[in-house]
Amino acid sequence: MEKLTSHERIKRMFNHQEADRIPIMDGPWGSTIARWQSEGMPAGMSFSDYFEMDVMVSVLPDSSPRYPHTVIEDAADFCIVRDRWGCTMKYLKNNADAAMPQFLDFTAKTKADWLRMKEDMAFSRDRMPLDRLAQNYADWRKAGLWVQYQVEVGFNVVTAYWTGIDTFLLALMEEPEWCHDMIMHGADLNLQMLDAMWDAGYELDCLFWCDDMGYKGSAFFSLDMYRSFLKPAHQKLIDWAHSKNIPAHLHSCGNVMKLVPELVDMGLDGLNPLEIKAGMDPVKLKGEFGDKLLLHGGIDAMRWKDIDYIEAEARRLIPVLMENGGYIFGSDHSVPHDVSLENFGRIVNLAKKLGCYQ
Repeated sequence: MEKLTSHERIKRMFNHQEADRIPIMDGPWGSTIARWQSEGMPAGMSFSDYFEMDVMVSVLPDSSPRYPHTVIEDAADFCIVRDRWGCTMKYLKNNADAAMPQFLDFTAKTKADWLRMKEDMAFSRDRMPLDRLAQNYADWRKAGLWVQYQVEVGFNVVTAYWTGIDTFLLALMEEPEWCHDMIMHGADLNLQMLDAMWDAGYELDCLFWCDDMGYKGSAFFSLDMYRSFLKPAHQKLIDWAHSKNIPAHLHSCGNVMKLVPELVDMGLDGLNPLEIKAGMDPVKLKGEFGDKLLLHGGIDAMRWKDIDYIEAEARRLIPVLMENGGYIFGSDHSVPHDVSLENFGRIVNLAKKLGCYQ
């Protein structure tokens, strides 16, 4: 088979067909990029081009209340800011991308707070990156890139930036209609914007969203609770994607093994990052759902500096996961800065070799 573009290769994976090779995609930290540049990667070159990996472009409308970005405190080693969601966070200045910010305060601490916030989350055309699409869409298509809509919807965005997880989980038991309203309003607003972009002629390849629903060992909530408050929003996203004949791809960190059968029954087409350290099992998922669900990731990011381990894992997993298509190689989250340029290149080259269908 001749060499395919990223678009052709990824589309075949979603269709559970063989390609020239499996796609290879990942997300290195900013400090990882800085290290690689110090080790020889040209500063003006993208890591995807340097390693000849596949390229996925995300187009993200803004569904936030669009509060002004405010610096509350700017100290020598940290910065406290209030972001566009009204969330107050403390960032470390050194190695900021290697640590999560500390979440200090939230806007929607009560239902009344939410109703005020909701007023600032109404549809308008200036929420959509139409200028970016107009400037780049034709070039992305010409280059054969995979171009996807990305939306901010669900449990993760609400608990991380609107309410805080404690407030939300308590409200699930005491004020479930409030939780439902937040989840569904976010979904409906994003779907309005997706419709507008699609109708403007920007027919992208996939609908992608991040909704972290698990931690180590389990999901944050039961299957019954998922069905009651979150499934309706996810189903709307999946149904919208399928109405446009494009796949729906979910990123969910943590252990969501117990939710996967439900997601597959709903029609979900792809899942990443398959977080090994949380207890996800890519081989089991391939065996049970490999003809329906694209799997992306599944290589333990905490072990990537151990080149012998990662190469052994690649040899163990790739031949199984690539069978009949349906797999994108990558870490189970992102690439930390303890991975050298040389070792990452070795991993990518091995994945290309093992993942070749010819």
